[in-house]
Amino acid sequence: MRKILLTVLLLPKLLLSQFQIVDKEIDNELYFPIVSTRMSTAIYQDDNDFPVVKKSIHLFADDMQRITDQRPSIISDIKKNKGNIILIGTLGHNKPIDDLVKTKKLNVSAIKGQSERFIIQTLENPFRKNQDVLVIVGSDKRGTAYGTFSLSEAMGVSPWYYWADVPVEKKKEIHLKNLNYTSKAPSVKFRGIFLNDEDWGLLPWAAKKMDSDIQNIGPNTYEKVFELVLRLKGNMVAPAMHEVTKAFYTVPGNMEMADSYGIMITTAHCEPLLYNNATEWNKNTQGEWNYVTNKKEINRVLDERVKEAKEKENIYTIALRGMHDEGMSGGSDEEKFRMLDEAIKDQRAILTKYMNDPIVDVPQIFVPYKEVLGLYEKGLEVPEDIIIVWPDDNYGYIKKVSNKEEQKRSGGAGVYYHISYLGWPNDYLWLNTTPPALMYTEMQKAYSLGADKYWLLNVGDIKPGELGMQLFMDMAWDFDRFSFDNINDYQIEKLTEIFGESYRKDLEYILDRYYYHGFTRKPEYMTGDWKWNSLYSKENVKDTEFSFINYKEAETRLAEYAKIAHMASEILNELPQEKKAAFYEMVYYPVKGASLYNHEMLVAQKNRWYAKQKRAITNELAAEVTAYHDSLAEITKTYNTLLDGKWNGMMTAPGFLPEVQVSPTQEIEIPQSGPLGIFVEGNSNEGMELTLPHFSNLKDQSHFIEVFNTGSEPMEYSIKTSAPWIMVDKRKGRIQTQDRIHVTINWEALPVGQHDGKITVQSSPKNVSINVIANKESYPNSSAMYVPIDGVISINPANFHRKIENSGIQFQKIKGLGYSNEALQLGSATLDEGHGSFVAYDFFIDEPGEVTINTYMLPLFAKDKEHGTGYGIQIDNEKMVEQSNFVKEYSQEWAKNIMRNSAMNSVSVHIDTPGKHTLKIYVVDPGMVVQKIVLDVGGLKSSYLGPNTMTIDNLKMK
Repeated sequence: MRKILLTVLLLPKLLLSQFQIVDKEIDNELYFPIVSTRMSTAIYQDDNDFPVVKKSIHLFADDMQRITDQRPSIISDIKKNKGNIILIGTLGHNKPIDDLVKTKKLNVSAIKGQSERFIIQTLENPFRKNQDVLVIVGSDKRGTAYGTFSLSEAMGVSPWYYWADVPVEKKKEIHLKNLNYTSKAPSVKFRGIFLNDEDWGLLPWAAKKMDSDIQNIGPNTYEKVFELVLRLKGNMVAPAMHEVTKAFYTVPGNMEMADSYGIMITTAHCEPLLYNNATEWNKNTQGEWNYVTNKKEINRVLDERVKEAKEKENIYTIALRGMHDEGMSGGSDEEKFRMLDEAIKDQRAILTKYMNDPIVDVPQIFVPYKEVLGLYEKGLEVPEDIIIVWPDDNYGYIKKVSNKEEQKRSGGAGVYYHISYLGWPNDYLWLNTTPPALMYTEMQKAYSLGADKYWLLNVGDIKPGELGMQLFMDMAWDFDRFSFDNINDYQIEKLTEIFGESYRKDLEYILDRYYYHGFTRKPEYMTGDWKWNSLYSKENVKDTEFSFINYKEAETRLAEYAKIAHMASEILNELPQEKKAAFYEMVYYPVKGASLYNHEMLVAQKNRWYAKQKRAITNELAAEVTAYHDSLAEITKTYNTLLDGKWNGMMTAPGFLPEVQVSPTQEIEIPQSGPLGIFVEGNSNEGMELTLPHFSNLKDQSHFIEVFNTGSEPMEYSIKTSAPWIMVDKRKGRIQTQDRIHVTINWEALPVGQHDGKITVQSSPKNVSINVIANKESYPNSSAMYVPIDGVISINPANFHRKIENSGIQFQKIKGLGYSNEALQLGSATLDEGHGSFVAYDFFIDEPGEVTINTYMLPLFAKDKEHGTGYGIQIDNEKMVEQSNFVKEYSQEWAKNIMRNSAMNSVSVHIDTPGKHTLKIYVVDPGMVVQKIVLDVGGLKSSYLGPNTMTIDNLKMK
């Protein structure tokens, strides 16, 4: 090996341990010169290798040129080359590699006969003196491609160099430290993405920028998709299939392009045997898509499709549903059952007719989606060599996983998961806000119960779901790399690799808040109970449940969104020009867009609330709403015009289709003069005595009073307090619109006990009195117990005092998930019973009475029909009360739960004695996840998330 000068490149941390690369010469012989100014290195390609290998070699050469501006020669005769060689090929299809194996200079026993594995090894003079060789050998064609692109990524070319415009750092030289690396077997056999709901992003972009000759999605678009999937170590793609898109197999070149990239074509759950009835079926000439009345014609077109595609690699969907994504046509469930059973047999017969391999070796999937799951659970027999692909509910919660009998099936199981969806009860096509912790929690459950054959992710248009897609694909490749402890670090690592370690802390906070607020309510759902349509009326508008009255809920949401949007903007401005586009697409636009849309919706809600109070500032808020809407339009336009319009047509924000619609606001007539208005935090009913939320010395608190003008002329006001321990940040003011007065307590001036006081707001001729109640408490060991504050105890479930774990049950804390931003999994779903396992929370109450325990659960499904979604609640040694997440799917309650990402249950108990008590949460059906617990002892107020969880100092966790 040659002498080179050491400068270590900044590499992805997950690759650094295997691939150590430097960019200048050092004084030793431990490095292979991939690109050097002092010597040439060529890439060997065997003419007998697979098309995808040849494609990968040329892309690898392109990558080298992207980095160094030097493109290596690609040769097919080693004997004529005297320089160093990068030898890339597949076992049995590359003669020099096979010769190295025969002469025992290359040991491939670890990968021979296996799927999609590779070895990367440096060899010294294997063919002749002074000619070193870097070997990338695959067990099969995709293994070779994966090894090649693994080295590309280590050199600094991201899989997202095209799709997210991740820049490539220029270097003059590339040297690889000698190595002998063998890849693991993939965790999941079939791994890929589904392009879906492409009408407003991928399709218009492709029609303008990629396949303008057909004005649709075609081979030029798919070439970029297939390359991305291959670089991410995927092996399948389900093509776009909406009515507006030309069916994949009807466009010349699509099928051939997939084959050239080694990508298998799979299809959606409603596309039997690769046939897209949404665009290919002609009702006028072919009749109804009805298996009872038109079976012969349906089977004819399926037969033709298999005949057409049989020579390519495909994964065949065995299915029967209605047109496009509609439910199955037919009569009763019994008739549908018979019809589906017959269709399975007929489709298998078609495959047997054309396939050279035995039917049990032909990749096939069955997806029990929507009504099909019910038919399957009635006893439908699915041949055991077919992979059963368990779908989520379109919102990230897997509806069923394999039970013990299903885990024995030779075909195994897989998962169909969404980070984008079009359908009832609400779409989310715009931004990816699925928290990494949620995706991991659900996929870990499925994988642990045998779903390791097929993972398909609905990515919508791919953009802006880059981070979610990368995570899903990397989990499918090597699931063991991930855990509950590191799942939230993964995307941070990816982003800091691109944008720099100096931004780590900022990016951690930005993504934490982005996913938290997106989980509690997706931006697309911020319209409240109304949806965009051209017929809406302001009279029918319903607000969200986010409260401007209680717990500072809505304004905290807006403040945190504004903060992360500002942080993202600052990073964008600081980054060098070559990194700005990638940051705009992957971070800035999703964060800023979510902030603007939340502001548009919630400020409009505040405007409508202010209009009822006749506040003078009402019309200013209406103008702000328009400004937020216009700003969203502007940043969306910028997205579509980045890099000279590279992504023109890709991004469409909500509120702009089918026509531009600003969130409804109200404007009011403002008189010249009007009375002073008063709003007191936590008070919603007019005419009632005004009281600030109770203060407690156990929590750092500030509450507020707003004084507002109802006329156009300025008004003056003054503030008086009845006692010196009541502290206000303003004593008087002159307002054009409104002022906020912050109230705190001087606890050092108070003895233990409850203290009552008053604040008086004076503005001639009106005086308004507001009650202030402060509790200075001194409970025994109160720092280690939960105590009521303003009538509630709000608990992060991960902060328990004790736990009892029996028979394999382990309680798992899940950071980055849930209303407390930390959830608690009640044992693993791999287990069947709770065996008396519980977590305990100690709390203290002053007086006896009724306590309502509210539990906020993830809206999970039972893992199979033999199990439920139960968990238990117990106070002290009273009888345990079992609760359940179960609601009927597609009911209004289910719709509410999945849009809130929470299933809320309540149980009331009577506590007879004051003092210390214990709440226990029991495992009934392992795998349930609790995200928040609120004990209402008489003070719970209306809100969306409930009161903020309490911090318990010195809480001893055991």
